[in-house]
Amino acid sequence: MFERRLYYHIDWALLIAIFALCALGVAMIYSTTSDPTRGNSHLYVTQLYAIGIGAVAMVCTLSIDYRTFTDKSHLIYIGLLALLLYVLFLGTVQMGARRWIPLGVFNLQPSEFAKAGVALVLAKYFGETRGMPSWTDLAIAGGLTCLPLALIAKEPDLGTAVTLIPVFLAVAYLAGMQMRILGYMALSLVLIAPVAWKFALKDYQKSRISTFIDPSQDAKGAGYQQIQARITVGSGGLKGKGYMQGTQGQLRFLPVAHNDFIFSVLAEEQGFAGVLVALGLYLFVILRSLEAARLAKDRLGSYLVLGVLASFTFQVVYNITMSAGLAPVKGLTLPLMSYGGSSMIATLAAFGLVLNVRMRRFTN
Repeated sequence: MFERRLYYHIDWALLIAIFALCALGVAMIYSTTSDPTRGNSHLYVTQLYAIGIGAVAMVCTLSIDYRTFTDKSHLIYIGLLALLLYVLFLGTVQMGARRWIPLGVFNLQPSEFAKAGVALVLAKYFGETRGMPSWTDLAIAGGLTCLPLALIAKEPDLGTAVTLIPVFLAVAYLAGMQMRILGYMALSLVLIAPVAWKFALKDYQKSRISTFIDPSQDAKGAGYQQIQARITVGSGGLKGKGYMQGTQGQLRFLPVAHNDFIFSVLAEEQGFAGVLVALGLYLFVILRSLEAARLAKDRLGSYLVLGVLASFTFQVVYNITMSAGLAPVKGLTLPLMSYGGSSMIATLAAFGLVLNVRMRRFTN
């Protein structure tokens, strides 16, 4: 449990940056949903509740030694798989996907917690592996990653499922996986791509990719979000239009502006200056977390931090490039800023583990 002397080793700078991003996200959510006539003016309040619950979850993951979590990671992993299976059969369907478990006051999305769960189980597995991982080790770790990935993709939620891949690659690479193996994997993906396009991808997924190349071919359909995202970001200019003065987000030209495209709204209202502030905060969080991995007292802590950070960084980079119209539209939120209770709680709990590792670098 938490020892009082560890209080002095908490990374307060990282903690402040994390909650600064949360506050920025709440401000942007309020900006895009504050009109009572739209029927969703309460969303920023819901986000505040999620931040509060996430802060409690962070305290829990911060207080208990991270080695306790990794020791029990197999139980956490099994529980996660059970929740994902429950969702597939008994979950709530929204917007054509079955991803949520109704809990009365809010809907729980177990796939958001899969990132930390996979990071924990891989950290334990590679932490117990001595020397350079063999092909068998990599195959087992890949299986541990692919099982929840397949369940999440089945919902369908391919965007969240893909965020598990950076977790595996980061932890495996830190554990000693050779670069040539990464090359083999990349070559395999290139060879498999035509088959996946023909048999694995659904029509709407193919449409997103094709309209990314040329959004004008379906400007009022699949390409609409991409076109509007580019217009929104570009209209902000250097200083922006001012808080709650944007047109794309305020007038709903940009769909789900409070969720997937929250960064586009920030760019429109606060301009390039506001974008630099947000990017600076994200960069600080990433670099500070990397430092936590470097300072970790054992391999287990380094693997855990890097696994959590890999998924977070991938999601941040993809969402920002998507918001600028530089990547295909995918249902990936911007961590710590986009609206979403489960995402916020899971992200804050995961960063509790990062803070945990850094805080306990001097313990026995």
